Amino acid sequence: MIQEYQIRVLPIQASSTQAIIEYLAKEKGIDARTVKALRVLRKSIDARQRTIYVNLAVRAYINEMPTDDEYIHTHYPDVSGKPRVVVVGAGPGGLFAALRLIELGFCPIVVERGKNVHDRKLDLAAITKTHKVDGDSNYCFGEGGAGAFSDGKLYTRSKKRGNTAKILHVFCQHGASTAILADNHPHIGTDKLPRVIENMRNTILNSGGEVHFETRMERLIFQGDKVVGVEALELATGRQLHFKGPVILATGHSARDVYRYLFDAKVEMEAKGLAVGVRVEHPALLIDQIQYHNKRGRGDYLPAAEYSFATQVEGRGVYSFCMCPGGFVIPAASAPREIVVNGMSPSNRGTKWSNAGMVVELHPDDIVQHEGAAADDCLMMMRFQEKMEELSWQQGNMRQTAPAQRMADFVNNRLSYDLPESSYAPGLISSPLHFWLPPFIVQRLQQGFRQFGKSNHGFLTNEATLIAVETRTSSPVRILRDMNTLQHVRIAGLFPCGEGAGYAGGIVSAGVDGERCADLCAAYLGAG
Repeated sequence: MIQEYQIRVLPIQASSTQAIIEYLAKEKGIDARTVKALRVLRKSIDARQRTIYVNLAVRAYINEMPTDDEYIHTHYPDVSGKPRVVVVGAGPGGLFAALRLIELGFCPIVVERGKNVHDRKLDLAAITKTHKVDGDSNYCFGEGGAGAFSDGKLYTRSKKRGNTAKILHVFCQHGASTAILADNHPHIGTDKLPRVIENMRNTILNSGGEVHFETRMERLIFQGDKVVGVEALELATGRQLHFKGPVILATGHSARDVYRYLFDAKVEMEAKGLAVGVRVEHPALLIDQIQYHNKRGRGDYLPAAEYSFATQVEGRGVYSFCMCPGGFVIPAASAPREIVVNGMSPSNRGTKWSNAGMVVELHPDDIVQHEGAAADDCLMMMRFQEKMEELSWQQGNMRQTAPAQRMADFVNNRLSYDLPESSYAPGLISSPLHFWLPPFIVQRLQQGFRQFGKSNHGFLTNEATLIAVETRTSSPVRILRDMNTLQHVRIAGLFPCGEGAGYAGGIVSAGVDGERCADLCAAYLGAG
């Protein structure tokens, strides 16, 4: 017999399968000896009151064992010799597009400018050691995309865009813990995600697809008014390569050379709103104390605490972004002469720091008003990102040493004479962020921090460090398309995809959009 229960337990009771079974035996009258297996279907932490509870949905197998896996398997057939589709980019949008194409009987040819996820680690280490950024292999470019080494969070609000559950099941099929199927805010971890990504690549190769690393798309190949392939540069040899087929363009939100090429090629785009600010780093213990209402912090049975803050200041949102409990701040620049910061966490979220982006919502109108951009410039938001990142680089002594300021000093327009210890490996330099960041960002951040500090006592503190600059919150452009009919794009044979096209925000939503683009590409080929 299988029984499902909704229960509300203390953290110690949720800490192990046996403890949950003992709770069911006591509260539901079940003989614990008859429970042969137990699965946690959903899990969330309720920390609104001083007594913390864990909400669980569990399935108890009484006098029987489960006969199926915890996740749904997807079948990937051999597509050798099948019609080919070029997938540009091996981030989550591109990888899930490629896997979905295989499901549908098409052969994906994946073209990725960066290195495979293993070799890519050497270039990431070099950013810290030498302060040099490889423009094709960094935290943004390479197998797995920006998500591979920036936390692996799988939480998304985009439930209406597609089958988010399937994305999680595919991750499990390729080695992710099945805990992501139950957790309210699922997370794989930067230390575990690369192995999962390698397994996804092997599925593509074993099914007859191709993956070409260190191969940068240079231009689209047009035949009349249709896209029929891409021309690419093999970086190691300098050879020009041609890949034929309709193109799923999943190049990510930082491929600025691609945006400039598309602009010159007169592919229709528009400036898209994004958010810009800083990354704030607190001691993890302090965040645990605030969120769990306990001076001792999280104790033995709770995870590192998360937070999500949002408010409105002068008509624009000010909010936390990509919160990384027990994590690191990382140098996420994708080109020389820029500083960009982001966050990541290992799977155990065990460092002594917690960080999050703290950003201000920006619309194209803001850049026109405050920066004098032309209203018809579809690249204005990208240009503003570049300006802020180069300015941050200059303030960091033209290295990856990031400019930083204590939080209370920033709010009170004071220079920080020293800085707290930080997880940011290239190092910090004290800098008056309140002075050189744009006033329309500074003033909103200051007011937002005051409000967050009032509602979360202890959050606004000089123990926290603001590290500049956080700009890569989403794509600065949207490549126009219509996903509701077969006439889904302005140019036949081109399928702008994922976060870089302006239609996703994070790993799961990019994966969902990748699958949708694969479906539409299959329909396009079928109609042809």
